Amino acid sequence: MFDEFVAKVNELRSRDELFAIATVVRFEPPVSGKPGDKAIVHADGKIWGWIGGGCAQPVVIKEALKALEDSAPRLVRIHPSANPDSAQGVVDYTMTCHSGGSLDIFIEPVLPKRHLLIFGRSAVAQTLAKLAKAMNYRVSAVAPGAGEEHFSNIDAIYQEISGNNLAITPRTPIVVSTQGEHDEEALTAALRSNAEYLALVASEKKAHKILESLTGAGFSADQVNRIKAPAGIEIGAISPEEIAVSILAEIIEKTRASKAAVKPAATPAAIDPICGMTVDQSNATYWSEYRGGKFYFCCVGCKRKFDQNPAAYDSTISL
Repeated sequence: MFDEFVAKVNELRSRDELFAIATVVRFEPPVSGKPGDKAIVHADGKIWGWIGGGCAQPVVIKEALKALEDSAPRLVRIHPSANPDSAQGVVDYTMTCHSGGSLDIFIEPVLPKRHLLIFGRSAVAQTLAKLAKAMNYRVSAVAPGAGEEHFSNIDAIYQEISGNNLAITPRTPIVVSTQGEHDEEALTAALRSNAEYLALVASEKKAHKILESLTGAGFSADQVNRIKAPAGIEIGAISPEEIAVSILAEIIEKTRASKAAVKPAATPAAIDPICGMTVDQSNATYWSEYRGGKFYFCCVGCKRKFDQNPAAYDSTISL
């Protein structure tokens, strides 16, 4: 099972997918999850692996999605009664679904390295590649005629501007620093991607002419307006090193400002009227209909309790 888990993690990382790992680190019986049990929670809320059933899985999914959104690990404690003395940094959940046991589960988000794609082999492009690698980016360059003498220690160099399998995602910042070598071809290839950050290294005058040319070539104004030109934040940069710093700073600024870059997909949720748990409606196993409404439960115990006397919960549910 451990080898299968490691293989699954490696597969997801190879595809630059966003996910979280949940590991049971402590338990008090009776519970089904045991220390060392692990599960992977995908960005769409689907879970692979085992960390216990019943109330545990909805809690883990909920907190794993939060971890993916704020990029912070957390320790989740699931226990049958309120615990006001819990340690700082522990996320507590009070459960009524199981008979006395408790679980401590550590959840860690796994975020893929940000992939920087650079078109061109200019001095700015080369310096930007060095800085990004120093900050643990995955760096690829698309530059006809470029070799290791231009880009040392980067992850990939492509000689052809089109036809490459570049695996561009919205999280892939693209910087075009061709500076006279295949400017429009590079921008055309970049505009066909879904990258959220796309920038051109050029003076304002030259950038204006290049963007006008793209409009004349059939790109819409909205498409051309995606290009940030000149690239980088305004710091009075002059040298290639200073320009590269301003561009990387702009990429970091955009990354920090945009939660959408790593925000997981939303899942339809409901509140269990018995224990207050958040339940993913799309994967819910237990539910009941009452007075024209549909109510979801984290486990069969909560459903059974509700079905015995649903009117007792009229004050806690929205009808």
